[in-house]
Amino acid sequence: MRYAGEKKFNLWTVLTLLLLACFLLFVIYPIGMLIVKSLFTGESLDLSYFVKFFSKKYYWSALINSFQVTVISTLVSCLIGVPMAYLLRSIKIPGSELLNILIVISYLSPPFIGAYAWIQLLGRNGFLTRIINSLLGIQFRGIYGFAGIILVFSLQSFPLIYMYVSGAMKNLDNSLNEAAESLGCNAFQRVTKIVFPLVMPSLLAGMLLVFMRVFSDFGTPMIMGEGYRTLPQMIYTQFMGEVGTNDGFAATMCIIVIIIALMFFFIQKLLGRRFTYSMTALKPMEAHKAAGWRKVCAYLTVYLVTFVAALPQLTVVVTSFIGTINGSLFTGEFTLDNYRSIFSKGNLMAIKNTYLFGLEAIAIVVVCGILISYLSVRKRSALTGILDVLTMFPYIIPGSVLGISFIYAFNGAPFFLGGTALVMIISLSIRRMPYTIRSSTAIIGQISPSIEEASISLGASQVKTFLKVTVPMMLPGVLAGAIMSWITLISELSSSVILHNSGTKTLTVAIYSEVIRSNFGTAAAYSTILTLTSIISLLIFFKVSGGKDVSV
Repeated sequence: MRYAGEKKFNLWTVLTLLLLACFLLFVIYPIGMLIVKSLFTGESLDLSYFVKFFSKKYYWSALINSFQVTVISTLVSCLIGVPMAYLLRSIKIPGSELLNILIVISYLSPPFIGAYAWIQLLGRNGFLTRIINSLLGIQFRGIYGFAGIILVFSLQSFPLIYMYVSGAMKNLDNSLNEAAESLGCNAFQRVTKIVFPLVMPSLLAGMLLVFMRVFSDFGTPMIMGEGYRTLPQMIYTQFMGEVGTNDGFAATMCIIVIIIALMFFFIQKLLGRRFTYSMTALKPMEAHKAAGWRKVCAYLTVYLVTFVAALPQLTVVVTSFIGTINGSLFTGEFTLDNYRSIFSKGNLMAIKNTYLFGLEAIAIVVVCGILISYLSVRKRSALTGILDVLTMFPYIIPGSVLGISFIYAFNGAPFFLGGTALVMIISLSIRRMPYTIRSSTAIIGQISPSIEEASISLGASQVKTFLKVTVPMMLPGVLAGAIMSWITLISELSSSVILHNSGTKTLTVAIYSEVIRSNFGTAAAYSTILTLTSIISLLIFFKVSGGKDVSV
């Protein structure tokens, strides 16, 4: 949108060039360094790393394992998340607001915390394992390997499907359901023929995020895998291992992951366009009271799934108050020793860093998100089009790959940012910015340009109109999105565990380190602090947004 007398090269052009330069520096340049590391030895082209990967079963079998885990976890997440969204949207369930919070919290915690909690419950010496073995007289050896990984990923990923599908159902016109019912369609036919096709675009978007979350996670397979290797786990050990590391080979595996992620991103976009429907919710879907067997089945399903999904969090909170011997063997006695060990030994750095880095990153995300969305919608040009495309790259690139690319790009001359707080903040900002940009773009699309035109016609400059009119109108929605970004940001592990040093450790890195060292009591205390922070942030989100649930 160009106003009369507006110059081609103005403040908005300068801002576009500056933001474009930032994304070129912190997204394209690190990826370029990965490509150079993987394809070149000295100054000559060398494909030996790719040949090594695809010629040895030890390596490509990890890729197949990753596909198996990812595809099955995504499908199971859909089988749980879609019915949960439909039941909570269509049937009045007592305590639905609390159930919604518990479902969202189970997603917002890092997957490896779920892995740690399920080991406490169903590991070889887990609480539930001992009960099962005692009651049934068997020797259940715990959930490890493929089955355990699927369990953890599915239970922690289905809330994402739930949020996307629930959001789509909120905008579904219920008159279509009523019309189908009047034509003789039963409940099952209405769901499969009406509801499911209409929510398909949102479902595909949620499936892509689940796919990327599962495919890029290395913490859960490392904790629960016991020999079941996945590609992200192999990348992490190849890059971070104490023995036999190979930077070039790790970069090659990162490039393979990026190619696969891009492939699935474009497949999702293609399918999303094919199944897109235009719909106006003149009569929104409302929850109604159920009766008979339908009521019993709905209540049992919703309460049971929510309880199982929240069980790891409850386990972590309870075990944080149980004493340990040498950090790993729980005594069964309730105590505050785990918290004393955090607060009395000066172990507060991880907590301080989490809040400090998170707040600084969110400030960057909000400012850049508002500017980029405004430029993309109101100041469309070739430059803003390129900027809009570049902002999607961090959405596609797994966190561990971004962390490794940052190491290659910024650990040496001329930047020397390795291990600094600045590189941690930049990484967190880049990782979460696409989500805020998309939500801000949707918000500004709902603001009529005539409001800004009226301000300018009354003598205000474009910059003043942007700051005094557009930004205040965007702010409530942007702040709500920023709070959700904050919750996911403080749970970030994959890039932080690669980029941190002893002085920039965050809560998730501290939890992961304690779990790896078998200091389960301290890990549980750290996890409880993280969970409490997420719950408080979620309640603030409800207050700011004025809603009672989280939907995408």
